[in-house]
Amino acid sequence: MKKLILTGILAVAGLTTTANAQIQKGNWMVGSSLISSNFGLNTGGGYNIQIQPKGAYFIEDNVAVGGYVDLGFAKVTNGSPTEFNYGVGGLGRYYLSPGEKGVDNLLNHGRWFFEANAGLGGRSVENGNSTTGFDFGVGPGYSYFITPNIGLEGLVKYRGQTGFGNEGLNSNITFNVGFSIFIPTAKAKQIANEAR
Repeated sequence: MKKLILTGILAVAGLTTTANAQIQKGNWMVGSSLISSNFGLNTGGGYNIQIQPKGAYFIEDNVAVGGYVDLGFAKVTNGSPTEFNYGVGGLGRYYLSPGEKGVDNLLNHGRWFFEANAGLGGRSVENGNSTTGFDFGVGPGYSYFITPNIGLEGLVKYRGQTGFGNEGLNSNITFNVGFSIFIPTAKAKQIANEAR
């Protein structure tokens, strides 16, 4: 009986530790926003679809820094010009701890986070409008861990591009759905060694 109780206590402790283990210092996060829709703040804004691969390394518990790439296209209606978006740069994420500053998680297997990015990017439209220059964004998100190492994510983000071209500033609010895979450093080294 004692062994059964001890096994139960260790299993519960293991689940609790696993829920936080993926966002600990030294781990990697690799993922992508697969679906992105936006509501343009500029005249002619509409909907778009993008793929946004990203990767980050946890420099501290709950704090990750890394990079991103944006590739996407948009078409407001049939007959409207096609728009191409692109960007590359650095990103940072901060995951809130349960109970931090009165913020509790909606679900036991998830975490709220804030994401910010800055880099180079642009927008090119068939009708000749374009912006190329500084690409930036910030917003809150939620990651629900369907397994200890895979999270489904939702992210609401203000994004902007400013610089050269016909439009000095292009900005919008995006709603993103995607996933992230969290890899412990030891597992990442094993994968790298197997790839050689």
